[in-house]
Amino acid sequence: MKIEHPIKLIAIDLDGTLLDSAKRVCPKAAESLIGVRRRGVKVVIASARPPRSVRPFYQCLELDTWQINYNGALIWDEPGRRAVRHTPMQGARVLELALAARSRFPQVLITCEILDRWYTDREDQTYTTQTGRLFKPDVIAPLEEFCNQPITKFMLLGSVEVMRALKPMVDADPAVAAFHSDADLIEVVHCRVNKGVALAELSTHYGISMENVMAIGDAANDIPMLQAAGVGVAMDNARAEVKAAADWVAPSNEDHGVHAALERFGMI
Repeated sequence: MKIEHPIKLIAIDLDGTLLDSAKRVCPKAAESLIGVRRRGVKVVIASARPPRSVRPFYQCLELDTWQINYNGALIWDEPGRRAVRHTPMQGARVLELALAARSRFPQVLITCEILDRWYTDREDQTYTTQTGRLFKPDVIAPLEEFCNQPITKFMLLGSVEVMRALKPMVDADPAVAAFHSDADLIEVVHCRVNKGVALAELSTHYGISMENVMAIGDAANDIPMLQAAGVGVAMDNARAEVKAAADWVAPSNEDHGVHAALERFGMI
């Protein structure tokens, strides 16, 4: 398919997009993205994950670009292992939300990310993230001991019923933005944070107009970057509202959707 503006940068989500259900990058997608990168197109990972959890995929794709972590709360220079832009929440506000959640549901699990370190007051795998399956907490301590500093991302984990009950409370706080991509997880970041804002900053750094950017994703947290990019692609496994925000719907993450998107828009 011929497009008006050539794609010079591709921003791609991981879970549900580049990765299959086994959390692997299919060889076909990897080969396509490496080929695109070698022809001078920037390839950027845009994920809710922290840098340590993105690293294997970054290396697999032979990347050298900055990346978007924590839904945009962190722009990270992986080769330099440094934060380029960090937009955290106030620790006191996070502590207030955490204690309010615990007062209603004492069993709710609370975890915080500060740059690339994991803080929690309970090491409990009953409910966890993919990152939680791969790594151990850096700090296990009372909430008050680490919510005394800026917090990059705050997460609540629990049963579907508990998350459903807590979501309105978090949404009502104008200082934060909440993402509910998984039924047992609420991810909370600063209210000014989203993948679209981070992508615009990153494209400016590379001197590339947003007209020349393609974004590929599957979840609600991907909608801002799909809307901001010149070309937004949703996976077939995405929810209806994500597909509605896209210019084109690719096959699912289990059916070579990323490769199909690159092919559809003339990248391969």
